[in-house]
Amino acid sequence: MQVPKPNHKRRKPKRGQLSKITPKVREEVKHRSGGQCERCGTYQSYAFEMAHLVQASQGGRGDEPWNVALLCGPSVNSGTCHHFADYTKEGRYWRLFKRQELMDYYGVSSNN
Repeated sequence: MQVPKPNHKRRKPKRGQLSKITPKVREEVKHRSGGQCERCGTYQSYAFEMAHLVQASQGGRGDEPWNVALLCGPSVNSGTCHHFADYTKEGRYWRLFKRQELMDYYGVSSNN
């Protein structure tokens, strides 16, 4: 006799769910950026990608619009802004300053 699988939600979200960029944040970032790269300002690119400013592996959340930026990509191609932000020292500093700028824009204190 088989017992049906319980149908309930988790009390605490898995770590991977915390870093996943939510649809609400995607829409907010697209609206905020106006469809252009938030670093170089281009409207034309091979692809535009949502990038965590604090990396997901470092605890960056995807449900906070001040932690996500729209960058031209893809991140694996050198010469794109997403590659710059992820793989260069200057890009890491840029991500920190951009995150602080967005936190000020949204009125969030920096101790969050």
